[in-house]
Amino acid sequence: MADKIYRIILVEDDPTLGYLLSEYLQMKGFHITWAKNGKMALNEMDANTYDLGILDIMMPEMDGFTLAKEMKIRNSTLPFIFLSAKSLKIDVLKGFSLGAVDYLKKPIDEEELVIRIQMLLSRLSPNSQDVTSKNEYKLGAYRFNSLNQELVYKEQTIHLTTKENEVLEFLATHKNKLCRHKDILIGIWRKNDYFNKKSLNVFITHLRKYLENDPSLKIENVHGQGFILRDDQ
Repeated sequence: MADKIYRIILVEDDPTLGYLLSEYLQMKGFHITWAKNGKMALNEMDANTYDLGILDIMMPEMDGFTLAKEMKIRNSTLPFIFLSAKSLKIDVLKGFSLGAVDYLKKPIDEEELVIRIQMLLSRLSPNSQDVTSKNEYKLGAYRFNSLNQELVYKEQTIHLTTKENEVLEFLATHKNKLCRHKDILIGIWRKNDYFNKKSLNVFITHLRKYLENDPSLKIENVHGQGFILRDDQ
């Protein structure tokens, strides 16, 4: 079965940025509808369904915060990402209080945006037969609950730290696939640098220790590229 093509509505009034983002995201395999203002976006919402919204905040007539409220009325489960040049903590917190799943500050790194989108959609729409619910994963002889941050083997429960949990969830949602260092670091730490990569390696060591009871389950190191959570069951 072919992979699902996700439908994204991009709301951006800057013609240059809107064009660049819509072209880049379409090149990456997404179906993009570019709306140049809030009114156009709501008309599109009335006519079509979408998997994700990407909203600029500073727009004339209807800002992104107001638009998000209106979009939620039309589709209460629609996840959305805010794009903004505004970096004040109060603006970021307001975005998340309205239900945003991410908040990216301009200027936008297109590659980072794609990584964030892919990570978000893989979490919200798990398609593996070994994902038993939104937050529950079957990993070999283990059960992993990312909501409770618990990894269970028989009668043993391992309580994960927040970062251990995030790294394992990233690997679990891409099981048996290469997870590049850069993708993990940007997706979890929001920054790809030497120190975060060292931290990632520490958490990988912890997770390998936790998973050692099942020899069919292992985290492979692909030299210079990343990691694969290999499940041979």
